[in-house]
Amino acid sequence: MSDINDLRNKMDQVTLEMIKLLKIRTDIAKEIGEVKKNIGKGVTDEVREDNLRRKVISLCDEIGLEESIATKFFNFLLNESVKVQSVNKQTHLSIFLKAKSMEQQGKKIIHMEVGEPDFLPPLIVKKALEEVFDKGFLKYGQARGMPTFREALAKYASKKFNAKVTEDNIIVSPGARFSIFTAITTLLNPGDEMIVIEPAWPAYKDCALNAGIKVRTISTTLEEKWDPSLEQIKNTINSNTKMIVLNYPNNPTGKILSEKLQDTIVELAKQNDLYVLSDEIYSQYAKSNWKSILSYDYKKSIVTQSFSKSHAMTGFRIGYAIADTEIIEKMAKLEALCLTNVSEPIQYIAMKALEADTSNNSNTVQNRLDLLIEKASEIGLDFVVPDGAMYIFARNNQEGFDGIQFANSSLEKGLAVAPGEGFGNYRNFIRISACQDEKTLIEGMNILSNIMSEKQ
Repeated sequence: MSDINDLRNKMDQVTLEMIKLLKIRTDIAKEIGEVKKNIGKGVTDEVREDNLRRKVISLCDEIGLEESIATKFFNFLLNESVKVQSVNKQTHLSIFLKAKSMEQQGKKIIHMEVGEPDFLPPLIVKKALEEVFDKGFLKYGQARGMPTFREALAKYASKKFNAKVTEDNIIVSPGARFSIFTAITTLLNPGDEMIVIEPAWPAYKDCALNAGIKVRTISTTLEEKWDPSLEQIKNTINSNTKMIVLNYPNNPTGKILSEKLQDTIVELAKQNDLYVLSDEIYSQYAKSNWKSILSYDYKKSIVTQSFSKSHAMTGFRIGYAIADTEIIEKMAKLEALCLTNVSEPIQYIAMKALEADTSNNSNTVQNRLDLLIEKASEIGLDFVVPDGAMYIFARNNQEGFDGIQFANSSLEKGLAVAPGEGFGNYRNFIRISACQDEKTLIEGMNILSNIMSEKQ
């Protein structure tokens, strides 16, 4: 008995020493975060992390520790550093909330920071709102969604995305965001790794960080027309890698991968048995050739869609995911735990919205994008013409330009734009949204031009 007590005491002591070291490491991470903030450097440094990761693996060989245990613990430490250094991080959402607060105080703001269509949902939605009470869609329901709605979604998706989808492959969620959250949270475990291609919508990283998943970023550049490096993806994959996230048409760049490049990435995922989480909510606004991940019929793929963009139903909070039945079952368990089921009235309204022709929405957004492209070129912004979506991701080449400072100072002039840093390490970029009428967009771009002229 004394032997086991001695061993337990030793283990307790080691644990307490580890906690002390964790405190020292966390304090250093805070200091590094302040330095990075002052010099405008991004939170994540993939090169340094890779170098340290190799040292960790080498040390495992020297001391005889199982590599997977050490790297999972290493990923935990890296995530803690990210959390410490990401406090008060500003994104398109923080600018949006600040703009809303200023509007409540009487300030006029032109919103070009968020992807919220200003046009109304289809007229059939208004009729459905009026009839839902009499139809009796007012009760508790299945976590996966109403069977009639899932059946309608399956038919819609099969036709629209050229794939074989059944109602068992569908889960309805309160916006695509929640499907992304449940997919990451249920399919991956703490210490696992997930690849995200940046610039990217920040929620992928945030959901992963919340679940203890380590995000490995593949940074793309304007010079390479936002194409990811296959070699970099290959070199990033290791035994802890479990998922790659794709988002095309991309938010914020509007990029669509060539079919050949996308085929190769999916094949790479298959070879390494990775989940492919494909956020396809901007497919409605693809103006060049675009191919859904559904067309690959890959069992470990999860596709998310939403009524927010395609049907201008942002406030209804309704989206869905399409995946293999085993994946849907896992996601449904978490959704049932969190919210029982998505509101039946909203599901009914969305089901009716599927009957509407939304092609005019695509034309409207494309016309506005064309206007933004023209105006952004005139004022000297550097960007790649988007293949789809509803944004321009533009670089300001003025010396010392800081997108966060610019976004905040622009609010005082009555214009809200999204800082590029919210989408990755893109300090000298801003995202401009085409979600206002043409007159308002022109007014907004004139304000933008004037602010840039003042800073020259």
